[in-house]
Amino acid sequence: MPNVDLRSRTEAFAVAVLGVCKSLPHSPESQRLITQLAGAATSVAANYRAACRAQSKSAFIAKLSIVLEEADEANLWLDMLVKAGFASEATVDALRDEANQLVAIFVASLRTAKMRGTKAEGRRDEGRIR
Repeated sequence: MPNVDLRSRTEAFAVAVLGVCKSLPHSPESQRLITQLAGAATSVAANYRAACRAQSKSAFIAKLSIVLEEADEANLWLDMLVKAGFASEATVDALRDEANQLVAIFVASLRTAKMRGTKAEGRRDEGRIR
């Protein structure tokens, strides 16, 4: 999947989460979960954008690792909203599905990036005298 598609997809996820957050009842108890969810979801988009602009393979892997963590965390907050009774399953199902898909995509992307990094490092080391 091209970067532009994932960039749009992570931004759409963040906007959709913010829309749901706006529709939820705001109480002192729910506000904490809503704030955490909004932060995690918007961080997915922001850090993916930063990963696309990374200056090195290690910076790319570091940023993509944050994207993965934040997508997984967003899923946690969505689950907690349902378990705490602040949102219905129907309200968050599509968002949880998208969060799970994003997690799967970024796990695979990280695995690929790390493998390519290891192979490249191995090729660089082949010509060195030890």
